[in-house]
Amino acid sequence: MRFEAGLSRRQIAASLQVARSSVGEYERRFAATGLTWPLPASLSDAELERRLFPPPPAIPIEARVVPDWSTVHQELRRPGVTLMLLWEEYRATHLQGFGYSWFCKSYEAWSGKLDVVMRQTHRAGEKLFVDYAGQTVEVIDRSSGEVCTAQIFVAVLGASNDTYAEATWSQNLADWIGAHVRAFAFLDGVPELLVPDNLASGVSKAHRYEPDLNPTYAELAAHYAVAIIPARVRRPRDKAKVEAGVQVVERLILAALRHRTFFSLHELNGAIAERLGRLNRRPFKKLPGSRLEAFETIDRPALRALPATPYVYATWKRVRVNIDYHVEVDGHYYSAPYALVKQALEVRVTDHTVECFHQRQRVASHVRSALKGRHTTVAEHMPKAHRESAEWTPERLVRWAEKTGPATAGVVAHILANRPHPQQGFRSCLGILRLGERFGNDRLEAACARALRLNACRYKSIESILQRGLDRQALPEQQTLDLPSAHDHLRGPGYFH
Repeated sequence: MRFEAGLSRRQIAASLQVARSSVGEYERRFAATGLTWPLPASLSDAELERRLFPPPPAIPIEARVVPDWSTVHQELRRPGVTLMLLWEEYRATHLQGFGYSWFCKSYEAWSGKLDVVMRQTHRAGEKLFVDYAGQTVEVIDRSSGEVCTAQIFVAVLGASNDTYAEATWSQNLADWIGAHVRAFAFLDGVPELLVPDNLASGVSKAHRYEPDLNPTYAELAAHYAVAIIPARVRRPRDKAKVEAGVQVVERLILAALRHRTFFSLHELNGAIAERLGRLNRRPFKKLPGSRLEAFETIDRPALRALPATPYVYATWKRVRVNIDYHVEVDGHYYSAPYALVKQALEVRVTDHTVECFHQRQRVASHVRSALKGRHTTVAEHMPKAHRESAEWTPERLVRWAEKTGPATAGVVAHILANRPHPQQGFRSCLGILRLGERFGNDRLEAACARALRLNACRYKSIESILQRGLDRQALPEQQTLDLPSAHDHLRGPGYFH
């Protein structure tokens, strides 16, 4: 054989190896023909080619085993399983079976006859599709007779179609998060991905590439270590699995309950749970087994374990630390480190706790209080000396109030003296002093004098006096009323005649 100039030793060695393998293949084929060298003169080229490259044996199609496509479809849902692997296993069992190309085309033709949702291949334990049904259920209040409508939450696992459904009073954030927690408990495991619709409770701002998730929903995902991939807007195929699941729930559960009257959400969810068990045990029409059987064999082994504790619902609120180093949450004031005065904080609120975060670091934690207008203060949050807010001392506020008048200074001093910590009265005092900008200092001084006289030294009381113009009226003196000795004047002198 000839080699071109400039070839490296490695390239020449590779070419020789290819040549040797080709020669060896032809030697094996030649030996299989039974011929000897030199070839007989009577042997034609066509006969030699026929002997060297015999046609494949003609095996009738009836003699070849056709794979069980439903089993192939189920196996494809398992992690790492491909058509090539399944074909190799098929040929290892059936040596005269069909080729790989026929195997792929035949499976594609078979899967095309399934429902649209079933055409998608979902990996075991990979996706949980969640959404609310369009249909609602009426619930009657026994005491008032009021008719309320309950929303139906539906979650469907991609691989097994195992379905969860429950009724909630609304689609707001609290119900949305609670339904997810109960769905994970129902499955006794966590999938890899959540695929919700672009519901406002879950997705703050829909976007094709980077949708903004609600902070509470993102916190739920972090707690369960699950990723969230919202369906694209106006792309029904992204959520085809749950769309079909919603349709099944409406037809096999809600339609079956249409003649029943429910008087509580608990009663309605009990009826849904009973029908849900029947739905998951119902045999598939075009596949072997049921949703429950598929879940036990496919999805359950692939689901990740639940965390030690379920997620506790929380809302997030953006606040700013006031000069009294307190933040306001639902009318109550909670302290934060004084160094964060005028800084923006993220507050996480649960039923029992209020946590303050600055740059993703928790800086304060309090027991939640329902008392409006009160303060919860941690001593460590108070400064030893008000260096950062020296101008906002009680003395400074009183001196500022004296510029308006003695009555205003008296109100400010009264407020600061009647709080456990003077700093807790800073906010009210500043609000009172700012009323002078709206109504004038003269009217504010008159209103404060009236407030001191009536012992109503509160911001709301002084604001009400100014709004109603009572500061312009003199305080009435206490007088003793002279009652008439007879009552004839009320009904006329001839009434009893």
